[in-house]
Amino acid sequence: MCKSLSVYRIVSVILICMERGVTFSVGEFYHIYNRGVDKRAIFLSRDDYRRFIRLLFCANSEKAFVYRDIKDIPFSKIVRTKPLVAIGAWVLMPNHFHLLVREVEESGISRFMEKLLTAYSAYFNKRYGRVGSLFQGRFAAQHSDTEEYLKYLFAYIHLNPVKLIEPDWKEVGIKDFAQTKRFITDYAYSSFSDYLHDEREESGILTKKEFPEYFLNNKDFTDFIFDWLKDKNT
Repeated sequence: MCKSLSVYRIVSVILICMERGVTFSVGEFYHIYNRGVDKRAIFLSRDDYRRFIRLLFCANSEKAFVYRDIKDIPFSKIVRTKPLVAIGAWVLMPNHFHLLVREVEESGISRFMEKLLTAYSAYFNKRYGRVGSLFQGRFAAQHSDTEEYLKYLFAYIHLNPVKLIEPDWKEVGIKDFAQTKRFITDYAYSSFSDYLHDEREESGILTKKEFPEYFLNNKDFTDFIFDWLKDKNT
């Protein structure tokens, strides 16, 4: 455990891992996800999405931050110390989110998620005048312990928004494949665009070098995503 953690924090991290049934280890990959309590919406406006996206960047650091001090600063100007995790993919949905991460610091995932969810919950509750837990438990995690599963997660995470326009697509297939491709490509609340180009400031959230080089170029990436979608649609 990191020496900077108190005994209480160390015990808390151990108990959380035991409760979840997953032990986090430096260098390993994990699928992290959570949803609103009672499946409630956790993003009600563009500002809510924007807040969580900026927190994905700001909370991923040993350095503490005060959000009002950095809320309008470009990602490239925000000073961070070494990241706690490497993020390879992410998506925000109206009532849940998915992350693909690699732990790069001891207890990094637990510390990152604590900072992220605490900061967002405090913002959300204050903005909408509510109290109590926003999320359904701390967060869920699955160890991505095979190459096949790890690569699959890039498709699974980035194709999550399909259900917003085709709710039963996995059961009955895609009605309009071209429309679905456009929707995924244009969806603003995922890292899909960051695999096509690095022009968005949100690209700074990702640390692609910490993940296997499955996609040699943009075409490799889009072919994989949409071939997977097509295969599931036949």
